[in-house]
Amino acid sequence: MNRAKILSLTALAVAGITASGCTSIREPRGYIVDASLVNSVQPGIDNERSVTATLGRPTFTSQFGEPTWYYVSSTTGRKPFVRPRVQQHLVLAVQFDEAGNVVSAERSGIDQVVYLRPDGDETPTLGRERGFLEDLFGNIGTVGAPGAGAPGGPG
Repeated sequence: MNRAKILSLTALAVAGITASGCTSIREPRGYIVDASLVNSVQPGIDNERSVTATLGRPTFTSQFGEPTWYYVSSTTGRKPFVRPRVQQHLVLAVQFDEAGNVVSAERSGIDQVVYLRPDGDETPTLGRERGFLEDLFGNIGTVGAPGAGAPGGPG
């Protein structure tokens, strides 16, 4: 083999290794979706027991209103040394009536996701701002005062 051929093969190998290091890493998170199982949940036919047998336990359930089970699935992709980004997102909401029968099974995707950005690194609260000295000396005289619930006071 001549020297030019060896150099071109080496350059091609280095380019291949470099390109493979920059590929996106896909990570499924949450519920692993099996389309045939998700499509098998039918309103009016299935109930809580059959949904649990088919899809498993939900990611979370509703606490208020109609009983609803949510199955949440996301697939993130990230390149090395970069934060992961959501590439696919699916929420399956299975709603039940009082008897435990499926009323509806609705899907939503990434178009329904709301991204929240916190405003700064402090949580805004209601009330007045206290200074350092008020924090340091503010409780002097209140500990053990009558009516404060301390020993010696009523309560």
